[in-house]
Amino acid sequence: MENKSQPKRPITSYDVARHAGVSQSAVSRCFKPGASISKATRAKVMKAATLLGYQPNAIAQGLITRRSNLVAVVISSLTNLYYPEVLAELTQRLAVHGVKVLLFSLSHESDVDLVLQQVWGYRVDGAIVAARLSPEQIRDFQKRGVPLVLYNRVEERAPCDSVCCDSAGGERQLVGSLLEAGHHHFGIIAGPVDSYVGEERVRSALECLATAGKRDIPVVRGEFDYQTGRAGFKSLVEQTGGKLDAVICANDLMAIGAVDAARHDFERDVPSEVSVVGFDGVGPATWLSYNLTTIRQPVRRMTEAAVTMLMARIADSSNPPERRLFSGQLLPGSSARFTT
Repeated sequence: MENKSQPKRPITSYDVARHAGVSQSAVSRCFKPGASISKATRAKVMKAATLLGYQPNAIAQGLITRRSNLVAVVISSLTNLYYPEVLAELTQRLAVHGVKVLLFSLSHESDVDLVLQQVWGYRVDGAIVAARLSPEQIRDFQKRGVPLVLYNRVEERAPCDSVCCDSAGGERQLVGSLLEAGHHHFGIIAGPVDSYVGEERVRSALECLATAGKRDIPVVRGEFDYQTGRAGFKSLVEQTGGKLDAVICANDLMAIGAVDAARHDFERDVPSEVSVVGFDGVGPATWLSYNLTTIRQPVRRMTEAAVTMLMARIADSSNPPERRLFSGQLLPGSSARFTT
């Protein structure tokens, strides 16, 4: 009499091979991304696998290949409208290679050391890091044999693979257009001081303004969110004695907050009385109520490059470090007064 309480034996690749009338190696190739296998053989294997309820054991495959098929992605939760798009693109592109994402989220970029201690606890095949790393931390990746690609970050003192949007070039476009349109009283809403990208944008904007003879520009800090963008606008109005006519924000969400502050808190028309620009090109920036003037980062091209570089580094770690710089696209919305 059958013992119904006895657990069923897991279906293996050998069971699928026997049922499909193929070799076990053919079953393995069928479930390995990019492996060579004929359409007829694949069809037989998949039919048998579906019938038997077979699912490949990722852990077992990792033991055979000596790879975990896991990539650590380290991002900051502060940039909450931009990086979900980046994460979705990375996840989709890595999935094509049969690789899963292990996500590590930072409250602030300065917390990265604590997160790295968690990363080392997993046998990841590589890492894509959108946070500021010190030369010592980059060298730690190299010592541990973990391929690394920096996303929107560069570290000159410890070269490694990196993918970046040209933030400096984007800010030059924004500030140059504001100057040409005749703006005189500028203010900047920056992000947290430990944000590499935010500081690069602010530095470039100040340099461009200084070249035009405009110095002592008031800078207030926010947290890349709506609330601090709105509060930042109020502070800039006070610091400029109400003369403020151009606000440069380190990201779009703070710019949206600044637009609402101008309209609703000070009843100032945007852009005829005050212009507001952002950076990133996130979805809400294109909403009709805002139609923000901003720089759109080429997320798809950047994530494609990051994944391509990482997979190449995993396959061959001997290649010299590579850096790819992508230009952003100026989106001249209705939040800023530009000359035409």
